[in-house]
Amino acid sequence: MVTKADTFRALHRGRLPDDPLVLPGPWDAASARALADAGFPALAIPSAGVAASLGHTDGETPPEEMFAAVARIARAVDVPVSADVEDGYGLPPKELVERLLEAGAVGCNLEDSHRNSGSHSDEDGLKDARAHADWLAEVRSAATDQLFVNARIDTFLRGESDPARTIERAALYVEAGADCVYPIGAPVAVLPLLRSGTRGPVNVFARIGEGPSPAELGELGATRVTFGPGLQRRATAAVTEIAALLR
Repeated sequence: MVTKADTFRALHRGRLPDDPLVLPGPWDAASARALADAGFPALAIPSAGVAASLGHTDGETPPEEMFAAVARIARAVDVPVSADVEDGYGLPPKELVERLLEAGAVGCNLEDSHRNSGSHSDEDGLKDARAHADWLAEVRSAATDQLFVNARIDTFLRGESDPARTIERAALYVEAGADCVYPIGAPVAVLPLLRSGTRGPVNVFARIGEGPSPAELGELGATRVTFGPGLQRRATAAVTEIAALLR
């Protein structure tokens, strides 16, 4: 039997350069239904969007609330759903995988930054790459083929401009079993270099209505394109405009 995880993994294969997998980010059940009804074959839940919808600052959502939100979204749609679960909330890999599967997720984003680490932490907040790769390998072992693991690489977010460091981390994470790597914040100009130096799919962040289109990002090396909390923020801006009209 073909599972949603199988379907989600297959969506990343054999894509043409100008046709990356576009994964918009719902923040609740209603937005998920709207996106699924629009025809998107899969969705990627942004932690920041969920945090805002629940009244939390990004990175401050209690794990119980995040997994509950993922479960509500996954129940609301028939398409595969991947979830950004930040750095795993300090959970052991086996428990993290169990909670994701219980919530109905078929994929996850896992970042390599220390949460709330501040600017004076080791490597400006980045986790040790080899230690993180070992942890990702444990997640992969626990998940088998039931989860698509997207390893977020935070080098550019942390001020590291040398693409070689990102490529080094990508190699370690792919070797550990990551299905995809996500060099968030990578400048558009370095995407071809990251693509040529990375095995497997590459996730690229896009801003809605700004910069290259998804098709253009695909031609530069993106296998899939996500938008973080961009949709949720646009929706909030629209509500603000409507509220002004109502006043």
